[in-house]
Amino acid sequence: MTLSLVVTLPVWAAAAPVSSGDDPLPARLALESSAAVVLDQDTGRVLYGKNAQSIAPIASITKLMTAMVVLDAELDMDEPITITHADADALRNTRSRLNEGATLRREELLRLALMSSENRAAAALSRAYPGGREAFIRAMNLKAQSLGLTGTRYADATGLSSSNVSTAEDLAALVRAAHTYPRIREFSTATSHEVVVGGRRLAYHNTNALVSNDNWDIGLSKTGFINEAGRCLVMQAVLAGRNVVIVLLDSWGKYARMTDALRIRSWMEGKVAPVIAARKPSTNARTAQARTVNAAPRKPAANKPRRAVRTERGRHTLS
Repeated sequence: MTLSLVVTLPVWAAAAPVSSGDDPLPARLALESSAAVVLDQDTGRVLYGKNAQSIAPIASITKLMTAMVVLDAELDMDEPITITHADADALRNTRSRLNEGATLRREELLRLALMSSENRAAAALSRAYPGGREAFIRAMNLKAQSLGLTGTRYADATGLSSSNVSTAEDLAALVRAAHTYPRIREFSTATSHEVVVGGRRLAYHNTNALVSNDNWDIGLSKTGFINEAGRCLVMQAVLAGRNVVIVLLDSWGKYARMTDALRIRSWMEGKVAPVIAARKPSTNARTAQARTVNAAPRKPAANKPRRAVRTERGRHTLS
């Protein structure tokens, strides 16, 4: 008689970080983000991965796809678009300085959506798309399919919906694709911008403080935050002379995604990266990893109960 021994490991044991075996980078890198990828942009080689295929909400990282769909449609970027009640956030009741009746050019709305993560700007862009919002969401998902993003689904253009989900691996591919759009590179890395609305001059700033740091060479940037997604960051940057894509999802703590980015830079430069205490992945990461280990069909974890949140830019936006 043959006996079979089955050993059950904790889910997070299967999610150990990996790095490319044939790359001369130091193997030790400890990040606080629940899921992460560092990708060589030129070769497509994954230099570091942690829970890279775990599906989780992505918050305003969504707006990169929003921008690509707008630009792919080759719409008139000077066309004026007026904010309406339909663009207000009925899901989380977040505020915006773009009041109903405010009119801006499509290009200005795109700039604010990418740089300052303006939700009403993104919502207006999707509403003003040929065929309306439904056609826009359909175009987002078709674009994801064309890029091979098999773990990615979109339900809205802002990222306010936790049904917008992806993986760190998919988002690395998304950033590579988005980086080919000059407007996305320019708008997402601008440090600030002013618009005139109703005779008032409104100043907006980038949600990623690293774009104004002279020690960083960043070619694309997008932050994201809702309760279900945690704090997220994707970037294209030049580190140690290499073009790399960085994806950090569900970072632990207000500044963790920034300190994780600094750890990655130190790691790429061959310096001794600070080692942090390990923590278990978030519920989203553990649930998604369990699906991967058991080879079951992947789907996003159930939404957490909705509650009031403070966001990266106070009460005005979720980014």
